[in-house]
Amino acid sequence: MNENAELLNFIYQNSQMGVDTLNQLIGISSDITFKKQLQNQYNEYEKIHIEAKGLLNKAGYDEKGLSALEKIKTYLMINLQTMTDKSSSHITEMLIIGSNMGVIDAIKNLKKYKDTEVDIRKLMDKLLKFEENNIQKLKEYL
Repeated sequence: MNENAELLNFIYQNSQMGVDTLNQLIGISSDITFKKQLQNQYNEYEKIHIEAKGLLNKAGYDEKGLSALEKIKTYLMINLQTMTDKSSSHITEMLIIGSNMGVIDAIKNLKKYKDTEVDIRKLMDKLLKFEENNIQKLKEYL
């Protein structure tokens, strides 16, 4: 697989994780204001996810989504971590940790895949900035 496909698949999987996680957390949270914030993030992850899929398909690559094991593991981990604490503060902490991991991975991948096409790098930059922005917006819910 070439660098363009690898970076696009990273974007695809990262945004899929955001969509799946937020969908689950929106159902767990009871704070209406916080749910709106989660829904806004969900919508943006979904846009990035669709854009990554479109770029993959346009270039003739198959998208490589998260494995069933990764999905199940994430689902169970969220349920376990919110079993005793469903507060907005606790969910926020979980999301900030996830977004920090996303920022780190995005920066590493931008450095690793230096020769990718401009539109792919722009999408990766968009995802990186979105993750950084999420962290800032979520801090008010801690």
